[in-house]
Amino acid sequence: MSNFPAELTGTWEIDPGHSTIGFAVKHAMVSTTRGHFATFSGTATIDAANPEASSADLEIDATSIVTGNEQRDGHLRSADFWDADNNPKITFKSTSAKLDGDDLILVGDLTIKGVAKPVEIKWEFNGLAADPWGTQKAGFDGTATINRSDWGISWNTALETGGFLISDKVKLVLEIEANKKA
Repeated sequence: MSNFPAELTGTWEIDPGHSTIGFAVKHAMVSTTRGHFATFSGTATIDAANPEASSADLEIDATSIVTGNEQRDGHLRSADFWDADNNPKITFKSTSAKLDGDDLILVGDLTIKGVAKPVEIKWEFNGLAADPWGTQKAGFDGTATINRSDWGISWNTALETGGFLISDKVKLVLEIEANKKA
């Protein structure tokens, strides 16, 4: 039995103006570099009484990367990383869902650089609210950790002090505000 309110049942659309889809990765083995995407869309269909029947999909414009460094953004768009000219979209489409305490785990296919691999995204439900115009809002935080080389993203360089410039481990961070569709 879930602790999700009945009002959560329905179809929800990401509000891109109040959401962030990003990542964090270790750089030079000593710091974390973060980035996010400026353009994305997605929906979720939620069944509060039976959360395992819930589903979601997400589409990200791979060219919309923002890390605060134009040279790095260009390199990430290149064939060394997600080859955005030939693979302009990064997508996620859920295939199943399961409960983990109060969290929902969506299992699905994450496609990067034309390669689809299964990923589990753990979602925390943050609550419901209505904005001043009567739009029903829901908040969710999602996280997953992936190994970028699983998607053929293996560009790297060795450091003189040992290790590599960029970690293979990448943390995906999804902070979502969604609007309920009528």
